Formats: sequence, C-alpha cells, structure tokens
Amino acid sequence: MRSFRDAKLMARSLRDTMAARQVMLSHSETLEIVARQFGYDDWNVLAAKIGEGAPAAPPEKPAEAVRLQMGIPILRIFDEAKAKEFYLGFLGFAMDWDHRFGPNMPLYMQVSRSGLVLHLSEHHGDASPGSTVFVWMEGVDAYRAELIGKRYTYSKPGIQEEGPGGRTLEVPDPFGNRIRFCEKRD
Repeated sequence: MRSFRDAKLMARSLRDTMAARQVMLSHSETLEIVARQFGYDDWNVLAAKIGEGAPAAPPEKPAEAVRLQMGIPILRIFDEAKAKEFYLGFLGFAMDWDHRFGPNMPLYMQVSRSGLVLHLSEHHGDASPGSTVFVWMEGVDAYRAELIGKRYTYSKPGIQEEGPGGRTLEVPDPFGNRIRFCEKRD
C-alpha cells in the first residue's frame, strides 16, 4: 500500500495506465487527480503536506466537520413568579427572553449572567425536577457574599471546601434543582 509520500509515483502510474487505455493525461493532470484522492484541493496543498511530513488525512471541511458548541441546560420550573424571584432577584441573572405558545400556556425563558445561560421551562417533559447544573466560575466567595447579603429566606448557600475540582457553592432553587458553582483549585 502506498502512502501520500508516493504521490508522484502514483501520478506516473495513473498516467501510464490511462495511456495504455488510449486516454492521454498530462503529468500535472494526474498530480491533481492524486491530490484529490487524498482529500486535498490541489497538488500544491498535497506537496506542502508531503514536505511537512504530515499524514495523508484530508483536511476537515467546515460543512462536513462535526462541531459541538456549548450546551444550554434546561431546568424545570413550576411557578413563574417564584422562578423570577429566585433567578433574577436572588441569583442576579437577567431575563433575555420568554416565550409562550399562547395565553395560559407554559412559560419557556432564557436567563443569563456573565456567560452562563440557562433555559427555564414550565413544559412537562422538557426537564426533570431535581436536576443539577455544574458551573465553572471565578470569585465563588464574592458570589456567596453577594447572595447572603440579599437575605433571601429560602436559600442559604454554603461553600463546600473539597467539591469536585475546587471550592463549590451549591445553590438549590425552589423547584428542587441545584446549581453548583465551582472555582478551580490553584
């Protein structure tokens, strides 16, 4: 089996084989065909890869590549007023948008704070109550002090010194969900 380093030999072999079948191809045409067989757009790109000693893996094409992006957790809520009191008032999130399919229909909304985005849903089946969201952050002690300063009677968040990965501040919401804010250890 030949590798991409044998590309010129492959091009010559292709040219000779096609000539035997009365199909005339120039050497440059066969070089271009071989480059495309290795997944490159043209011979110049393949030749550069050969010079670098790179493997013959074709480059990723944006349309074909799998690209995962940051996910957005969905948390189940049961009461709009209580959810807004907790997420907007207590945790200090901003409401980005909300949606209902019609009057008296369940609420679906997005809240965010400094890079963290959460979706909150009253829709049955969107999420299970009692979910946990793990959030990396900086300034966990300052955030805890901010929360305690709000004197919210339904939650007293405490720091867990040896949480998974670092100091962890776990905050339960009124619907049984938990958010674990974690600051990495040095």
